[in-house]
Amino acid sequence: MADGRLPHMRVREFTLFAFLLAALPGCALRADPTADPAAPQQVSALPAAERRALDRALGRYLRDRPGRAALAVYDRTTGIRYAFHERAPFVLASVAKVDILLAFLMAKGGERLSGLERRLVSCMIRYSDNTCARLLYVTVGGRWGLARTLHRIGAHHTRPGPGFLSGWTRSLPSDQVTVLERLTDPQGPLSARARRYAMELMSSVAPSQAWGVGTVVRTGEVALKNGWLPTELHGGLWTVNSMGRLDVRGHELLVAVLSERSPDMPTGVDTVERLARLVVRALAEEEILDEGVRLAVARRLAGSRAFLETWAYPRPGPTPAAGQDAQHPPPQQPPPARGAAAPPVMATVDSSFTVSS
Repeated sequence: MADGRLPHMRVREFTLFAFLLAALPGCALRADPTADPAAPQQVSALPAAERRALDRALGRYLRDRPGRAALAVYDRTTGIRYAFHERAPFVLASVAKVDILLAFLMAKGGERLSGLERRLVSCMIRYSDNTCARLLYVTVGGRWGLARTLHRIGAHHTRPGPGFLSGWTRSLPSDQVTVLERLTDPQGPLSARARRYAMELMSSVAPSQAWGVGTVVRTGEVALKNGWLPTELHGGLWTVNSMGRLDVRGHELLVAVLSERSPDMPTGVDTVERLARLVVRALAEEEILDEGVRLAVARRLAGSRAFLETWAYPRPGPTPAAGQDAQHPPPQQPPPARGAAAPPVMATVDSSFTVSS
């Protein structure tokens, strides 16, 4: 990285790809695994009166918000599914790195990861590192390889990004909930060790990135991944996304909230977090307080035992600073405090979009 702690990432990209393919010969060429898909889950609908009430609450909130947003949630404990405003796909930004994580672990088929693989996966999820994501995207077959994996697991409304730009993947919240299901389902395509490893990574993201769906509850387990960027596609307006697994009052909730066209990042973060609070409160009857929650979650993630990485390999070398990109040194910064002036655009750009293909 820029501070020299991962020196092999300083070389030019074609050399990086050649090195990775040489180091991971089986993974790059392996066909999709044949593990059985997850067993059908019992699904029940939110009672009509509660659905209408939640629809109205979410609709009222979004009427006064700029841009567009949608969400999906699956309560694995009760079997209830709910989706709102899924009318058109959203750019995923770094949320797409969870899709890559699932595809990579499926391609490994239960094999142990090498030290290099662990470094790449850890930096991609914990620090949203773009160089690591590009290397792993190539390893799983790029756009077409990821598309095959997503289709196989039932995520039929996701279109992976072109070239090396996995962050330009377009998807719906319900497809991202499906990804979380397959990543965590005991009857799904991953071994227990792989599932545990994925959740450990998502439970120990850099504290500066510990906002979004994980900040809606003060206690309980949290595993998440966020994505954010201003995009020329929307005239420089912001895409802000968040997805994750929450343990709330005995409910295991898989939540994805996607948004676009916010005037700045803090506005997008507010929108995503408020939508998550409303849906979690409706499903888990959690009384949610705004003040101090993000800080509490950041402390919980920073002190998580997940940092131990129990995949049973030699521990990796020093990890890069939060959000650092190998070719673009400015690190990601946490969202400014509510009411504060927005930082310069490039100070908070999601690392998925700081490098062109």
